[in-house]
Amino acid sequence: MHERALEETAAPPRPPAVATPAPWKRALRDAIRDPDELIDALGLPKSLRAGAHRAARLFPPVVPRGFLARMRHGDPDDPLLRQVLPLGAEEEEVTGFSPDPLAEADALRAPGLLQKYSGRALLIVAGVCAVACRYCFRRHFPYDDAPASLAAWEPAFATLAADPTVEEAILSGGDPLMRSDAFLAELARRLAAIPHLRRLRIHTRLPIVVPERVDDELVAWLGATRLAPVVVVHANHPAEIDESCGAALARLVRAGVPTLNQSVLLRGVNDDAEVLAELSRRLLDRGVLPYYLHQLDPVAGAAHFRVEEERGGEIVAELRRRLPGYAVPRYVKEIPGAAHKVELVEGFAEKAPPLS
Repeated sequence: MHERALEETAAPPRPPAVATPAPWKRALRDAIRDPDELIDALGLPKSLRAGAHRAARLFPPVVPRGFLARMRHGDPDDPLLRQVLPLGAEEEEVTGFSPDPLAEADALRAPGLLQKYSGRALLIVAGVCAVACRYCFRRHFPYDDAPASLAAWEPAFATLAADPTVEEAILSGGDPLMRSDAFLAELARRLAAIPHLRRLRIHTRLPIVVPERVDDELVAWLGATRLAPVVVVHANHPAEIDESCGAALARLVRAGVPTLNQSVLLRGVNDDAEVLAELSRRLLDRGVLPYYLHQLDPVAGAAHFRVEEERGGEIVAELRRRLPGYAVPRYVKEIPGAAHKVELVEGFAEKAPPLS
C-alpha cells in the first residue's frame, strides 16, 4: 500500500521540453506583415490604407518590430518607414522600369547560381528577407526556381568546381542569413572544398533590421571556414544604426570579419549629403566601411524612389568635401552586360555647389 500510495501521489510525467527559438527567429516570427497593422502601429493617416493594400498584393510587406521602433510615430515621411510602407505608386507603369532591370535571367549558370562579373559568382541562398524593402531590385525574382536543399545545390557546386577563374562565392537572396546556421555552415564547408575558391562574401540586411541575428552560432561558423569571410550589410539612413544594430556590427568586426556597407540612393530617404555623411560616421564608429552608394536599379514598382544621377553626383561630391576619402562610398550603377559596376561620380566634383 505504501508503494502504491507513493505512485499515486507522484507528480505526473513532464511533457517533452520544447526548444525555445533563437531571439532572431522570434523577431522574424513576430514581424508585421499586414499593412493595416503597420499603419495603426505608427498612427499614420487612414488615407494610406487603400494604396497600401493594393501594393501589398503585389509585394507583401515585412517589417520587424525592432526596426519599427526606430521610426517616428505619426510621420508618413519617416525615412525608415518610406523604405517599407507599401504605396499606391508601386502600381504605376513607368517607362524604363522593368521586372528584371539587371537582366539576371541571362546570368544564370546553374539553378540558383548567377555570374555577372569575372572572378565571382552569386548563390541565391534564400528567397525571403527579414524586411521587404519596397525598392528591392529582386522583388519580382523567380525564387521558386532556386535550390532549397543542399542536395539541390549539387549542379551549382559542380559548375563552380569546373571553373578555376572563380575565386569568390557570394551568398545572396533574398537574404542568406534567413537560413539556419547549420545550413549555412554546411554550405560554407561545401564551398571551401572547392580548392580555387578563396573568399566567401555574404550580402545581408539582417544585422541592420534584426541585430539578434549576429549570435554565437553565426560568428562561430564564419570563423571556422577556410574561406576568407566578408560581410556586406545594407543600411540607407543613420537612424537605422541604433544601439542594438551598432552592437551587432561591432561584434562582427571584433570577430575579425571585414564588414562593409552598401546603400541605395533613395528619394525622400537619403538624397541629402548630411544624411549620408552621418550614416558614414555611424558606420565608421562601429568599424564598418562605407562601400557602395547604388543608383536605384530601375525595377518595376520603385520609380517613386528615383534620384537623378546628376543630383547623386552632386551629393557625393559634397561628401568628398565633408569626409575623409575612406568614408565616402563609391557611387555606382549596375548596367546589364557590363564587365563591372560603373562609377558615376567622375565629372561632378567641379559642379558641386559651395558649402553653406
